[in-house]
Amino acid sequence: MALHVSLVSADAEVWTGEASLVVAKTVEGELGFMAGHEPVLAILAEGQVRITQLDGTKVLASARDGFVSMEGNSLTIVAGNAALVA
Repeated sequence: MALHVSLVSADAEVWTGEASLVVAKTVEGELGFMAGHEPVLAILAEGQVRITQLDGTKVLASARDGFVSMEGNSLTIVAGNAALVA
């Protein structure tokens, strides 16, 4: 089962797609998300969001000032400022 991920900044969609794992930095530390993860709402801390796509390809983004929301198999990361790094 795949995790549907949306990473958006205040003015644009940065990345959306299916992933097997996403790691994001929150004010309480790094959290890893996979399909089936319990619901979470957390404050995003400045740092990297690491996305592992289903084929194993890694996507890196920088993000800050926002929140992370996990519900069902959907992970939404809303950041005041976010951009792809690699």
